[in-house]
Amino acid sequence: MTISEALFRLIREGLLWACLGIGAANHSLEAGFSVEGKHLLDANGNPFVMRGVNHPHAWYPQSTDHALKFIAATGANTVRVVLSNGERWERTGREEVAAIIARCKDLQMITVLEVHDATGYREQEGSVPLSTAVDYWISMRDVLMGEEAFVIINIANEPLGNGWPEDVWAEVHSQAIGRLRDAGITHTLMVDMANWGQDWRGTSLRDAPQVASSDPLENIIFSVHMYDIYAAPEKVDTYLEAFARHELPLVIGEFAADHGPGKEVAVKTIMERAEQDGLGYLGWSWSGNGGNLGSLDIVENFDPERLTPWGRLLVEGTHGLAETAKPATVFRESVH
Repeated sequence: MTISEALFRLIREGLLWACLGIGAANHSLEAGFSVEGKHLLDANGNPFVMRGVNHPHAWYPQSTDHALKFIAATGANTVRVVLSNGERWERTGREEVAAIIARCKDLQMITVLEVHDATGYREQEGSVPLSTAVDYWISMRDVLMGEEAFVIINIANEPLGNGWPEDVWAEVHSQAIGRLRDAGITHTLMVDMANWGQDWRGTSLRDAPQVASSDPLENIIFSVHMYDIYAAPEKVDTYLEAFARHELPLVIGEFAADHGPGKEVAVKTIMERAEQDGLGYLGWSWSGNGGNLGSLDIVENFDPERLTPWGRLLVEGTHGLAETAKPATVFRESVH
C-alpha cells in the first residue's frame, strides 16, 4: 500500500481524525458518504437509498432555484444536477456550484453533480473526453472540499457510446478515479455504465469489479440508465439480478416511462425492483426536454402544478417518491 493509499484509508475509517484529537461527533460529516458491499452509507454510517430526479441546470440555470424548491416538495431526497465544464455549453462556475450545493442542503437533499459535456464522446457532435470532466472536478476542488457528506460526484454523463472496444470503459474510468484521488478528492464517485449508460453489451456488468477495485478509497457507486433497451420487464430483472451478484452499489441514475414516441420503458418494473432491492433511482428529468422527448418531462414548462403522466407516476405512484423517499440522516445534524 502506498503512503497516499494509507492516508486515504485512514481518512475513510476515521483513524486520522482520532489521531489528530478531533472528536468523533465531527468525524462522520468529515468522512462523507462511503460504500459497504452493495450499500451506500451516509456520513453517519446509515444506509441511504437515493430517490429523486435529474435537473438540467446547464441548459436552464435561471430555473434552478425555483426547480430545486419544488423537487424537494415531491419528497425527493436527492437531485442529480447537469453541469457543464464549458466545452459544449456555458461553463458552470464555482459560485454556481457552491450555490447549488448550499440550496440543496437547505432543502435537505443530497446533491449528485455531473458533467454533461462528455456525453457520447466521438459519437455526438461536440462531445469531449472523460479526462476533461476530471479537469473540471479538480478545478472545483476548493468548492467541493468539506461537502463530502452532502455531495456525490458523477464523474461524467454517459461518456462512452456504442463504438468503443469493450476494455476502454474500465480503462478510462480507472484512470479518472486515480486522477481524482491523487488530487485529494475523497467524495463517493458515481460511474455511468457503457453504451450511453444502458450497458446493453454487458461491458460494465462484466468490468465493474475492476473499476471498483481501482479506487484506493473503495468508494465507487455505479449508475445504469434505463431507457428503451429496458422495454421488457425481463430485461430489467435480468440486469439487476446479474449486477447484484457483484455485491457492489448500483443506482438507476436515469430512467423514464419512455424514450420518445414508440420507445416504451418498463418503468413500473424498474421502480418496483428498486424498492424491492434497495436500489436508488433518479428520474429524468424535471423539465425542458426538447424535440420529441417532451414526454420525459416530470412537470410541464417547469410548472410544479403541472405534473405530466410520467411525473405523476414517479412522484405519486406506487413505489414513487412520495411513498418511498427518506432523507439522509446527516440532516439531523446541525450542519447549516
